[in-house]
Formats: sequence, C-alpha cells, structure tokens
Amino acid sequence: MQLEKSTFQFLKDLHINNNRDWFAEHKPKYTEAQQNAKSVFLAINDRLSEHDEIEKSKMMRIYRDVRFSDDKTPYKAHFANSYSRLGKELRGGYFLRIRPGESFLAGGFWEPNKDDLFRIRKEIEQDASEIKEILEDATYQKHFGNKFDSFSELKTAPRGFDKAHPDIDLLRKKGFIATKNFTDAEVLSEDFIDQVDESFKALRPFFNLFSDILTTNLNGESLI
Repeated sequence: MQLEKSTFQFLKDLHINNNRDWFAEHKPKYTEAQQNAKSVFLAINDRLSEHDEIEKSKMMRIYRDVRFSDDKTPYKAHFANSYSRLGKELRGGYFLRIRPGESFLAGGFWEPNKDDLFRIRKEIEQDASEIKEILEDATYQKHFGNKFDSFSELKTAPRGFDKAHPDIDLLRKKGFIATKNFTDAEVLSEDFIDQVDESFKALRPFFNLFSDILTTNLNGESLI
C-alpha cells in the first residue's frame, strides 16, 4: 500500500484550479484520489494500533469553511487524517497531512484546555527535567529535532508565573507539538507508511510523560 502519483497530481491540479466548476468536472478523479489517501490513512491506523490504543481515526473533509476566512477557495489542496488515543489515561493525538511540497506529520497537544495547560505549566514551573529529557533523547531528535513546536505563544510569562523562570520558553507555549516534514519523494516512496509509523513510535515517551502529568497532581497522586 502506498500513495499513488495520480493522487499527488490531483492535489497539484486542485491547487491551481481551486473552484467549484473544475472540481465538479473532475469529481471522478477526486474520488479515486480520496480512496487512495483513505487506504493509506487506514493502513497507518492499523500500524499504530499494533503499539498504541487508538480510539478514533478521522479523515478530514476536503471542503473548506470559508465563512470567516479571507481565503475563499472552496477546497483544501491536501488530504489529512487525525488519530485520537484511547481514554482519559492515554493523552495526545497523531496527525498526518499529505500536500505536494508541504506534507508533514505531527503529534502532541495542539490546544490543551485551560486546566490541562495550567497543569503542564505547573509541572514545568516545579521541575521540567523530565520534559527536557524527552527533547534531549536521541530517537526524538532524529525525528523531531530538539524542541516542541507551538503555533501560538505568549509574549511574556503566563499570569501567575515568574517571567524570569529558567524555563520561560516552555512556560510561554500554548501547545506542545512535535512535527516532521516529508519531501514529495518520501511521501510517494514504498516505505512511506513505515517512515510515518517509526516517527509516531518516537512520540511515545513524550505522550507517556504528558499523560502521566495530566492524570496526576503535583504530588504524583492519581486524579482518575
């Protein structure tokens, strides 16, 4: 199982011809591309389920909600899928986007709710050593570098936290995400599913630690 070149070509063509008339005319090609991408996403879900507990796999709709966007193009020129872990004890989620020139996977905690974000920040404030160990781990760095990505950060310390804290760079984050980009050649390769699965496996220490943080208080006592 692998992504077909024709699927990639459809996405390239859609990017150039992002309008309803073109899409309607090429609906059969969309259906073929969608089914191919869906098969790849399902194969990745099967691989994930061998070493993690996945509650839900969801392929994103290609139709854009343009009501509140300056970009009025009606379609997303990519296919994407999210994978949610099982239950309150297993936190974190996986994500994969396939888009010519801009394919990537991600995993972690995109927009934690207020209580979860506060709990993570309190852990960082008290002792960030275990979190830093994740970032220093060779396997993590091989796939994701030596950082967490956050697409939204505070300009200063969160309210109630010391702006001079030695780990202020972590405290300012509004989310904790690991991302990895793929070239088009990698996405179209026969071992792309293997590459994705290996990267997702590298997230497990990160997920395990944050799951432990979010299910305990600062004394390490279980909250569930």
